[in-house]
Amino acid sequence: MNSRLVGTPAGRTTTRLADAPVEVRDPDIDETLDVDRPWIVLVWNDPINLMSYVTFVLQKVFGYSHEKAEAMMLEVHNNGRSVVSNGTREKAELDVFRLHEHGLWATMQQD
Repeated sequence: MNSRLVGTPAGRTTTRLADAPVEVRDPDIDETLDVDRPWIVLVWNDPINLMSYVTFVLQKVFGYSHEKAEAMMLEVHNNGRSVVSNGTREKAELDVFRLHEHGLWATMQQD
């Protein structure tokens, strides 16, 4: 511990700075993180990929049936985005990475 003595006139006791009370201010931002809240992965509409390719990628990456993948692709096409998976933060990060590898625009956020 790095402490030093505060000035001590003759006959007075000494106080170490390390023992002095420390004032801690509360942060202005909410730093609480609810670990039970799942993360979601969003695929966003883009002007590059064909609808059939998006359907194919959703089937390949997540193992969805053709019908489910096509429904998600149509949601992306019509609404601009679709939630394609959810789970832990680590799983969401991996899913986003895999979608990026296939050229899709994807993000993640807490639900």
